[in-house]
Amino acid sequence: MIDILKGRRPAFLASVTSAAEASLVLAGGADVIDCKDPSAGALGALPEAVVREIVGGVAGRLPVSATVGDLPPQPSVLVDAAERMAATGVEIVKVGFFGDEDARPAISVLGKAKLGRARLVAVLMADQAPDFDLVPHFAANGFAGVMLDTANKAAGRLPTVLPANELSKFVLLARKSGLMSGLAGSLRLEDIAPLASLGSDVLGFRGALCETGRSSKLDPARVTAVRLEINRVHTIETAREKSVA
Repeated sequence: MIDILKGRRPAFLASVTSAAEASLVLAGGADVIDCKDPSAGALGALPEAVVREIVGGVAGRLPVSATVGDLPPQPSVLVDAAERMAATGVEIVKVGFFGDEDARPAISVLGKAKLGRARLVAVLMADQAPDFDLVPHFAANGFAGVMLDTANKAAGRLPTVLPANELSKFVLLARKSGLMSGLAGSLRLEDIAPLASLGSDVLGFRGALCETGRSSKLDPARVTAVRLEINRVHTIETAREKSVA
């Protein structure tokens, strides 16, 4: 996934529920199209047939990711879900790790899953005492990236759930481990600049793109607003880096 997103930091990941929404965010400037059912939990999975339709509609123009659902960290359950989702043709399969149950056995088995060309990205929950010690373990088992999200959307936006120093620690640890880093969780326009300054590779959005909440229709104007803000921040960061150099 690092190769897929090379040169786009921070990449704009937009979560969609259908091929029509995928077409909308593609036109609006998203960098990654993420298949997710927001009505089915933090990482609710879309039906595989819908994901295939999205992949077909995108036709390789952007990388497509898909979540496998809010599942327990049971190796056989996660491997089966990851392999079935990879078979839809997505480039990225996102697997969430919830609660305080030991995730290491599942991570080790997932690293041996038959995913074809798809790569694994782990998602830790910022509002469930995420274990950052798992990050090197993801890398050692062939994961391409790791993201922070929130399990309970009522808990607040990611920057209000974890302080900036913890988010920075996560991003730096992912980079040190050779993993793509992503930040998501009820993000708003005003979160883009401070989170981008941490060096995250991906910023993920759903609710900020919708008319009246994460399960409502996407608003093209809101999608464009996120794209423009990321462009603005990227321009500022690039100019700052050049002035320092």
